[in-house]
Amino acid sequence: MTRPRATAIGFTAVLMWSLLALFTIGSAPVPPLLLNAICFGIGGVIGLVWTARAGFGVLRGVGWKVYAFGTIGLFGYHFLYFTAFRLSPTAETGLIAYLWPLFIVLLSGLLPGERLRAPHVVGALIAFAGAAVIVLGRGGDGEGSTLGLVLAFACALTWAGYSVLSRRLGEVPTESVTVFCLATAVLSVVAHLALEETVWPADAMGWAAVLALGIGPVGAAFFTWDIGMKRGDIQLLGVGSYASPLLSTLALVLAGIAEPSWTIAVAAVLITAGAALAARASAGRD
Repeated sequence: MTRPRATAIGFTAVLMWSLLALFTIGSAPVPPLLLNAICFGIGGVIGLVWTARAGFGVLRGVGWKVYAFGTIGLFGYHFLYFTAFRLSPTAETGLIAYLWPLFIVLLSGLLPGERLRAPHVVGALIAFAGAAVIVLGRGGDGEGSTLGLVLAFACALTWAGYSVLSRRLGEVPTESVTVFCLATAVLSVVAHLALEETVWPADAMGWAAVLALGIGPVGAAFFTWDIGMKRGDIQLLGVGSYASPLLSTLALVLAGIAEPSWTIAVAAVLITAGAALAARASAGRD
């Protein structure tokens, strides 16, 4: 698989994640950890279908440390993210949580064979400014707490670390994400039973939203992201990930849930400029 193709496949995860907010709103009143359990369960089933093509024997060759790493990455990120917003449902929490694309760009310079150039960093910072315009413009639902902000920072580091270290596991088949998803679903069930009250979707539309989450943003997205991280342009994918909050806001506007505003235009310019700068740097390197 060529580097550009793997990058394009990885970016489909960003496109799917842009629908996360829309489908999550539609899935109410399902609590976060129960939603996590259902969606990762669906994602695991998708993975089983994916794995059937290559044969389940590919999973036997993967060590338990890799499975532990992947499960900690997926479950740890989502658990920290949900807990952070419970403790501090503010725009600042969302902004700190969205540091992960910038961290991916910065940490990628530590990988063998990767060269981090100044335009990559500048592009990531410009795109982050665009994401900040979107996230801060949304506001929050309550008062913040220091612990919530710390957990948001931890979740950003967790996802960036998972993504970058996936590059070091380039020989591990993407089918292994199936086990990551199923294990995350099991842990989410345990956490849900310990911390939440069980509430199911209210109607058919709610179930449809949950199914869509499991198929896309909390399902297939992790498989395509794995391909992008292992074989694609990791710096370009990191900067390009800042398109997710912009596209997410546009999806909410089109659905009539959010109102259009000047912040969307400003964010679009900044994120596009940052991504273009990073793309130019990558093209020059190649």
